[in-house]
Amino acid sequence: MTAALPDGIADQARAALAEDVGAGDCTAVVAAEQARSLARVIARETAVLAGKAWFDAVFAQVDASVNVTWHAQDGDRLNADNPVCDIEGPARALLTGERTALNFLQLLSGIATFPRRYVDRVKGTQAQILDTRKTLPNLRAAQKYAVLCGGGVNHRFGLYDGILIKENHIAAAGSLTEAVRLVRLHSPGLPVQVEVENLGELEQALQQDVDSVLLDNFKSHNLTRAVQMAGRYRMAHQAPILTEASGDISLANVREVADTGVHRISIGGLTKHITATDFSMRMQIN
Repeated sequence: MTAALPDGIADQARAALAEDVGAGDCTAVVAAEQARSLARVIARETAVLAGKAWFDAVFAQVDASVNVTWHAQDGDRLNADNPVCDIEGPARALLTGERTALNFLQLLSGIATFPRRYVDRVKGTQAQILDTRKTLPNLRAAQKYAVLCGGGVNHRFGLYDGILIKENHIAAAGSLTEAVRLVRLHSPGLPVQVEVENLGELEQALQQDVDSVLLDNFKSHNLTRAVQMAGRYRMAHQAPILTEASGDISLANVREVADTGVHRISIGGLTKHITATDFSMRMQIN
């Protein structure tokens, strides 16, 4: 796993601890003030690991003397009952940081596990699995990092680094031609993508010399025709236009979608339909 970590991890850990600890951990006093502890985190199910840096940041802020030793890296596959990491430090610190640290780990590992299933399913095709902007508020960077850990690819991060013209944008501009003209004028360096819902709209979009087309909710036979149409346009005009499929895509049909020759498949569920990975942490008090 070589994805660059996003900024703001320490701030996210700090905010999460403030939410959980508040004025102080009223339960951790059960451990003697000077007691130290060893703990181990175990994966309780098959998963892809993501979130080490957030886990570390939580304990670093609870007590800088806590030491975490990892037995797996972000992006690694975990089997049930695999040891994930060992933690050593003041018992009270481990008790206080446990839930917040595990919350980050279970969330991000759950997200990383999902795209890996899709990536495995489309192996051997040219299709990439992409995320979307359907993320939890203020956790987009963390979620998109987790998608990378699972072998997926990040779509645009926000509204500022890529243009996607959809039906409401076309309505606001008055026409697709005018919408493309306006965004090109305002942001000449950004890639422009247009969402289309049928072959007629696709033909119109191709005439606008866009960088990519988003083929939304196309049935497989029409998706194949759309990919072929875009391919013919690409060859005739030497235009490196990309095709992307979205809408109603599942593990059951993603291979069929990929076999149409589409370049990219975007799935909002990668960061929206989240099932957290089950981890447990067990302590031994010295």
